[in-house]
Amino acid sequence: MVHCAGCRSEFTLSGYTTHLQRTANPSCQRINDQNMRDLPDDSDDEEDQAPAVQFAGDYFGTYQEEDFDMDQNAEPADPNDSENLDEDEMPKLQEVLFSDSESEDEGEDDFDGHWEPNVPALDFEHLPGVAKGAGVAGIAAAAANEHDEATKVPTPAERAAGEEQVQFTDGDAGAPLRRGEPGYESYKAKLGDPDNVWAPFTSKLEWELAQWAKLRGPGSTAFTDLLKIGGITERLGLSYKNSRELNNIIDSKIPGRPKFKRKEVIVGGEAYDVYFRDILECVRALYGDPEFAAHLKVAPERHYADEDQTIRLYHDMHTGKWWWATQRELEKRRKGATVIPIIISSDKTLLTLFRNRTAYPVYLTIGNIPKDIRRKPSRQAQILLAYLPTSKLEHITVKASRRRILTNLFHTCMAKILEPLKGAGSEGMVVVSGDGVARRGHPILAAYVGDYPEQLLVGCVKNMDCPQCPEAAKNLGDAPVAGEPEKFRDLNAILDALAAFDEDPAEFVKKCKAAGIKPVIHPFWEGLPFVDIYKSITPDVLHQLYQGVMKHLKAWIIEAFGAAEIDARCRRLPPNHNIRNFMNGISHISRVTGQEHDQMCRFLLGIIIDIPLPKNLNSGRLIRSVRALLDFLYLSQYPVHSTETLAQQDDALARFHENKGIFIDLGIRTNFNLPKLHFLRHYSLGTKRFGTTDNFNTETTERLHIDFAKDAYRATNHKDEYPQMTRWLERKEKILLHAKFIRWRELGQPSTPSVPPGIEFDRTLKMTLHPTRESVPFDKLIQDYGAQFFRDALARFVVSTNHPEYSARQIETYSANLAMPFRRVPVYHKIKWVTEHLPDATIDSVHATPVTKNTRGKPVPGRFDTVLVNLGTGKETGVDGYRVGQVRCIFSIPEKQVQQIFNAGITVPKYLVYIEWFTAFKSRPEPNHLLYKISRAENRDGDRMSSIIPIDNIRRSVHLFPKFGLVAPREWTSSNVLEECATFFVSCFTDRHSYVTIY
Repeated sequence: MVHCAGCRSEFTLSGYTTHLQRTANPSCQRINDQNMRDLPDDSDDEEDQAPAVQFAGDYFGTYQEEDFDMDQNAEPADPNDSENLDEDEMPKLQEVLFSDSESEDEGEDDFDGHWEPNVPALDFEHLPGVAKGAGVAGIAAAAANEHDEATKVPTPAERAAGEEQVQFTDGDAGAPLRRGEPGYESYKAKLGDPDNVWAPFTSKLEWELAQWAKLRGPGSTAFTDLLKIGGITERLGLSYKNSRELNNIIDSKIPGRPKFKRKEVIVGGEAYDVYFRDILECVRALYGDPEFAAHLKVAPERHYADEDQTIRLYHDMHTGKWWWATQRELEKRRKGATVIPIIISSDKTLLTLFRNRTAYPVYLTIGNIPKDIRRKPSRQAQILLAYLPTSKLEHITVKASRRRILTNLFHTCMAKILEPLKGAGSEGMVVVSGDGVARRGHPILAAYVGDYPEQLLVGCVKNMDCPQCPEAAKNLGDAPVAGEPEKFRDLNAILDALAAFDEDPAEFVKKCKAAGIKPVIHPFWEGLPFVDIYKSITPDVLHQLYQGVMKHLKAWIIEAFGAAEIDARCRRLPPNHNIRNFMNGISHISRVTGQEHDQMCRFLLGIIIDIPLPKNLNSGRLIRSVRALLDFLYLSQYPVHSTETLAQQDDALARFHENKGIFIDLGIRTNFNLPKLHFLRHYSLGTKRFGTTDNFNTETTERLHIDFAKDAYRATNHKDEYPQMTRWLERKEKILLHAKFIRWRELGQPSTPSVPPGIEFDRTLKMTLHPTRESVPFDKLIQDYGAQFFRDALARFVVSTNHPEYSARQIETYSANLAMPFRRVPVYHKIKWVTEHLPDATIDSVHATPVTKNTRGKPVPGRFDTVLVNLGTGKETGVDGYRVGQVRCIFSIPEKQVQQIFNAGITVPKYLVYIEWFTAFKSRPEPNHLLYKISRAENRDGDRMSSIIPIDNIRRSVHLFPKFGLVAPREWTSSNVLEECATFFVSCFTDRHSYVTIY
């Protein structure tokens, strides 16, 4: 038996656990809360995962969809957090954000009916400005008085369309040397059979079967067994009879990218194998891919948003300052250079959870390829450069020695791989693009992409230090000083210290310590031309923001307001296409992925707006600090930045530092010396140097692990796997390149055009071919859909459409006497939006579904989403000319009835929507949280104001945060909160599109 110290009762072990979870006794609840806090936290072992990114296929094919430019979505800020774990838990985007199911049972288990703890007893009278016995109204008024004046709302970035472009003129950047044969023509010549489209295969059937076997097939053994079936090879006319013969054809007759080499490197008297490719040949392969020829950037440019060239724009790498400055230096030496910015990324990853096998891939791409192509794995613009050794050196028992040897091993391997860049970067080499134009290319290491441990490893920097600047660890939490230029580590002093190793090892250690780095023997970047490795380390949205700063912010908020109330509010948020409802709350999730942190950030501000703080503290500072970090998060992910939006980004960081003291006052923090938080000050300069953060986000690296490491490992027999993995990868690449070549020969089809960078999404409304319900009576629309005044609204719509010149009084008069010749309409339950580039993926949707029952007879709550409606004067951004409404019914009027009630010659929209209105947007948002407050729009009789509008007037879905008050009413649920709550705040954090639209 177990004795409960709270209520002094005795229970069995299982009964005691149940008692603590369900008890209403405050003493027992405190015991349960303490037990929950004492549970081991495995968040340090969590796996890094990217947030929702549009489905892009994998490296080995697009399947059915192309990639789409979405938010994206980062890792722990604590120095001991693990940042190199597996990504197998990553949910597919289609399942999480872009489900397009029309099922009536969709999401039925996501709402209502979940057990939750009782409301904790709260003493409201401690709040400043609350009189004893003031009641809820007085408490709410006092809470409102805590807020300070609003700060400036961020404005959207300038669009790239219509920009002014300035070409590099201080030389002859990107000058052609000669023009030769286009890439596919030379590829065809290598096949040796110019008349056979399917060469080296004999027929289309043989080629497609080989393609299926290598890209989609069950495996080599199974494929051989298939071909062994009697008569298969003869009837199909195949020139290969098993997997081995097919592999021989691929290996010997199809051109491909560079082959892998295996070399031994000696470190600390031990030999280690490293598998890598010739980096110069990899550069030539990427630069010379015919699919990229039309999009290659061969010279730097300056882009401006205005004719006066005062507002500079940054997006792709060629618009940054690094390329311009490097080009200038090369032109001083010898004119006609073409800079080839090398982008390297590396990250250790688990291959299997059970055997703890790891791989250490290194990836390569070039900045000449636009970022919208580079970030799509299906375009094959990233190439696996190497597999580094993954030995843990467990035979070395001294941890310090082990870490030192592992660091030297990494740099020795990377130095071997990147050695050819020394000569080629300085002197240049001939590179030929896919259109046959030869240039003198200078491959120069421009950017290194990695998480925090990888950044420290590359820069030879100590843990808890900034990988870019020499700021002392104890000062990392300080706010940046406005106007003060950014400091970087002194590269010359560091190179002097590194050079001392060959002369005096003891002095080498002292000089390295004085320079603020670890004593690493000849780092790989030591002799690379035009490289300052500390300026080459790029911002990392995934690990620094989502899995770093935002992870900490969530924990601070939970500690400040209490897990019970935070979780209660999470359960009561209304549903939205772009929002995941955490029906079990967010406080007890231990292995939070980057995608989950992305989802939490979309509603984090909304659930804390009116919760009181303990210790009689003003909540305004905390709300402003949360808003500031969310602004920084969303601004940092703009695909196009201007000097103005970068200033707003810096202002957001400054606002956080101005208000962060609230967490110290609450006893949650003693300092803010977090390296990832400190690194945010370097984001703006990083954007100016190399372009926007989506050029270098580590979510791409995490995604490539699936194709280049995990899938490759699964294709082996798990014994001496690296030779098998490299051969498997080479064959896959050959098949993919050959498929592109055949498409070119067969159709002459050019590559997919590059999408210009921009923030606005090209949205197309899409409806199902047939209505969800063919014929719904008006009384059912009132009873089941809540369209209380459907007939009156329809009559007003008919009269106003027939007579647009009528006044409001005339419309009311004539509509009251209008006879409707029908009493039923076809009804739709969903609106969805797609894009031109992703016609099969839903990027936004709106539901108007009544209460139904699922296949098990269980009731499924109704869902009537809220939308942003263009009143006729709305623009691309801003809320002027817009209003929020709740969709109650989506319907159409059959053509026969259209002819009966509308005047001849009038075009009536095919789809109409019955809307219940909210109040208009105020001239400015509310203070501190900077969200607009709205409520139900009612007439003098207290009836909700409603209208019927064309469906095209709906701009997008919109998510509303309920005004919970000091304590979220427990009778509210996610499915009824839109009906029960009177006041709401309009969220601008639903997705990136809403952030630049609603401000």
